[in-house]
Amino acid sequence: MRANLFMRKKKTTTNTKLTSKQLLQEILRLFRQDPKKRLNSRQIAKRLQIDNNKDSIQYALQKLAEENHLIELEDFKYQLKRTLGKPEGAGRSDALEGKVDMTRTGAAYVVIPGREEDVYVAAKNMNSALHGDRVRVRIWTLPGRRRAEGEVVEVLERAREQFIGTFWSYPHYAIVAPDSNLPMDIIVDSKATLDAKDGDKVVVRIDRWSGGQYQNPMGSIVYVLGPAGSHEIEMKSILINNGFNLLFPEEVSKEAESLETAISEEEIARRRDIRDVLTFTIDPEHAKDFDDALSYRFLENGRLEVGVHIADVSHYVKEGTALDKEAYLRSTSVYLVDRVLPMLPEKLSNELCSLRPLEDKLTFSAIFEIDDNDKVCSRWFGKTIMHSNRRFTYEEAQEILESGEGDYAAPLRKLNSLAKKMRTSRFRKGAIAFETEEVRFRLDDEGAPVEVYVKERKDAHLLIEEFMLLANREVATFISNKGKEESQEIPFVYRIHDEPNMEKVEDLARFAHEMGVQMDITTPMNIARSFNRLAKLAEKDPALRILEPIAIRTMAKAAYSTDNIGHYGLAFEFYSHFTSPIRRYSDVWAHRILDRNLDGGTWRVDKGRLEEQCKHISKQERNAMDAERESVKYKQVEFMEKHVGEIFAGYISGFSERGAFIELKDSHCEGMASYESFREPFELDGSRLRIRGVYTGRVYRIGDSIDVRIIRTDLERRQIDMAWAPSSPDEED
Repeated sequence: MRANLFMRKKKTTTNTKLTSKQLLQEILRLFRQDPKKRLNSRQIAKRLQIDNNKDSIQYALQKLAEENHLIELEDFKYQLKRTLGKPEGAGRSDALEGKVDMTRTGAAYVVIPGREEDVYVAAKNMNSALHGDRVRVRIWTLPGRRRAEGEVVEVLERAREQFIGTFWSYPHYAIVAPDSNLPMDIIVDSKATLDAKDGDKVVVRIDRWSGGQYQNPMGSIVYVLGPAGSHEIEMKSILINNGFNLLFPEEVSKEAESLETAISEEEIARRRDIRDVLTFTIDPEHAKDFDDALSYRFLENGRLEVGVHIADVSHYVKEGTALDKEAYLRSTSVYLVDRVLPMLPEKLSNELCSLRPLEDKLTFSAIFEIDDNDKVCSRWFGKTIMHSNRRFTYEEAQEILESGEGDYAAPLRKLNSLAKKMRTSRFRKGAIAFETEEVRFRLDDEGAPVEVYVKERKDAHLLIEEFMLLANREVATFISNKGKEESQEIPFVYRIHDEPNMEKVEDLARFAHEMGVQMDITTPMNIARSFNRLAKLAEKDPALRILEPIAIRTMAKAAYSTDNIGHYGLAFEFYSHFTSPIRRYSDVWAHRILDRNLDGGTWRVDKGRLEEQCKHISKQERNAMDAERESVKYKQVEFMEKHVGEIFAGYISGFSERGAFIELKDSHCEGMASYESFREPFELDGSRLRIRGVYTGRVYRIGDSIDVRIIRTDLERRQIDMAWAPSSPDEED
């Protein structure tokens, strides 16, 4: 199916140019043939074999989206819009859904998918909507005006509940002046200030809005951070500003603490008991939430049995409880440089659900039987009780794999052999090997960075990864096949990854060609092979590593959806997330749905409701990634504060109108070198992949080596300023 999209077929007949009406009809017919397909204008032109230009096709797509036949996705792709039931609170045919982009004045523009122009909403018509909120807006156009205006009639989803700001007190009330682009102060009752002092940074929650035409937010202080400027406040600010609450609500904490710690005999009787099977965990050195384990034993028939055992979070977190609602709201744990903000309270994440060694634990398992050819010949899913014999760190497991000596050396080495075969098979089927380098820090006792390095992934990491991928794939395949057998889909949370953006792939191929690398982009399989070849070349030639992040940007973003389109990057037709329910809410749903569809049972959740949850979980995942990147950037700038005035070797990683972005070779810190420091004016090429000197014609390209001097750092703006520092007379010229 995928190959058809990319094949460059020879034309046997002359293509036809359709009229506007015909074009609309043919595009809609194409989407209705495959409702799950996601296509852009170029792909549609190839599918229909028509001569209409890209702009006319794009206009037709936008018109179909405005008429609610299609929905607009990322990377200029569209998909057929299917009715999943009317959203709660709907009922106004003249109201559309969109996202608020608020200005400093309090007015906003509502961005509506598929609509070319944003809708202006005056401050008096915001009706308590804030920046980033998903809203329903009623639209009108006044006589003599071209731009549509509107009024928010309903806030569907809040982007944030809490804000960071500066506290100021007055005789009868207090205010918090928000740091974010909230254009009004939040009024706080002077009796509910938690003893904050003037000038303190605080976290405030909006509880209600005052009445009247111009509404004001009224709130409560939930956390006093203290005087501005400390590292601790900055890390907490990153979390709050990305929409994550620092504390669990009191009812959630109480509910967690009330959970029964002991495992009853009745519960054990309902489960498969595997406590006598060799089982161990492999996790990072400082991890506390061990949510997966592997078991290993040979059966009487001589075959090997390998179990993937996952913490049974859904046993403790029941749907509709305060714990469940808060877990959904967060949707993910957030991993900053120096801390973790967990999705679940510590009683669950580090105690009840953590598969700690030498303790009985409740698990949800995927158990596989492996034949003499190292192939999976049968699988079993179900609730279990297990007992971990040993906890390995990645470093301990790696040492045993390399030396062949230590606890459970033979099982570890056999599992590693199986993992390598599974990995080879994935790549043979079209999986992509690109992995972004993960920057890590060594911190002193005060939390200040003393070293920056890149995490090295070895066999111990890849061993665990492959068995998690196996479990995730097999669970998704089981649910999909069960639905097909019953001729009625079982709605499920799939992890999907769309095909790459061909225009971006073609740009990458042209640039790679300039750097001496040839790419075959005629089919999805050949694109994957070209990416993998590029990754191998980059291991030998560090300059080519600059191409890796460009290649990754050609890819669609992975997301959660009830509409399965497969996972292009992994080359899996079916894929889910089942293996980390302690830190991902998507996995909690996967456990619930799988459990109720075992042992002959069938259970279906409302697909429309589940799809809405998938969108929220995907959004929270992106917010978490933004927070993690921001914390890395903060620590990189903090690290470089000590090196102002020093010269470092780097690579050019990108260009802007003002200067070149430079990534330092050793620390991977990135900053900008202004063109003013380059001794002559430079012109930026239209592709933004190179610059050319106005006087000398000298060309710098992405990937070129360059020496730079650190001239200043700005922690507040997360910015490192650099200047070109030529290392030879030739560079001066």
